[in-house]
Amino acid sequence: MSTGVRVVDLHTAGEPFRIVIDGAPETEGDTVASRRAFALESDEVQEFRRSICHEPRGHADMYGGILVEPDDDDAHLGVLFWHKDGFSTACGHGTIALGVWAVEEGIVPPGEDGVAVVTIDVPSGRVDARVACTDGVPQSVTFRNVPAYVMSRGVELDLSSGKVPVDISFGGAVYVSVKASDLGLAVEPDRVDGLIAAGREVKAALRGSALTDHPSDDRLSGVYGVMIYDELGDDELGPRQRNVTIFADGQVDRSPCGSGTSARIALLADDGRMADESVFRNLSIIDGEFHGRIVEATEADGHAALVTDVEGMAYRTGTSEFVFDARDSIGRGFVLR
Repeated sequence: MSTGVRVVDLHTAGEPFRIVIDGAPETEGDTVASRRAFALESDEVQEFRRSICHEPRGHADMYGGILVEPDDDDAHLGVLFWHKDGFSTACGHGTIALGVWAVEEGIVPPGEDGVAVVTIDVPSGRVDARVACTDGVPQSVTFRNVPAYVMSRGVELDLSSGKVPVDISFGGAVYVSVKASDLGLAVEPDRVDGLIAAGREVKAALRGSALTDHPSDDRLSGVYGVMIYDELGDDELGPRQRNVTIFADGQVDRSPCGSGTSARIALLADDGRMADESVFRNLSIIDGEFHGRIVEATEADGHAALVTDVEGMAYRTGTSEFVFDARDSIGRGFVLR
């Protein structure tokens, strides 16, 4: 019987994030991106991912990250984001959770202004999580994402619901946005089965499409998440929407999706709905809320791009030490969907 796998669990707007502190197998590579490439090909790392993500220790919608060395000494942490089916290139809700954890653990103390800046290397680049604290206690987290940009607009897909237009944008991963009403759906908890089916169908329709190729790094190519959204109207602050992101193979993001919020901002700005002072209020299927803002215009991968800030909050839910018994084949991980 083996022990020594220690994890801390948090949730960000309802979406789980499990941080593996100790006990993960070693990953090879000089950067977090190259470590992700190694993990994708490593039977040992993939088996470990399944054992901590799948049942009986997790579930089909579990999410988390393995701490690794950052790319250089200018970052505090490196992380490999994992889910039911593999390893992600970016994760906003995980970045928020890591910011809270780093402050609560004393890895990065708040400055005189009460803000701790936690610098994290993720497979898609370097992000900063700015943790606002009161008396040293985290109150909210704003992360500055990698540049976001529009990839394609108005792409028509032949789906079971008919011809449906979708938009494709990048926010650390490739996201496809589709209006729920165009699918005959609404972003409501009692429609979740239909939303999962629609997300899988959209992703399948774009599998292998050059429209989802990343311009400069093929490791970031392919649809990561399908953001199905309802319009809630614009007001003096800016746009409001409710979305559910169906990612990997039918996983449901309980949060509004952090990197996806950046990808949505790129599209909203392209529509002329985001000014410099606008706030995008992005609600989840369970009414968790992230706030997104444009920081500056830039260029990335040959595209006009936007640097964005996304604000949310995470809370610790537990700490565990997992046990693995060599006699227990089922306990190494399974899922029912």
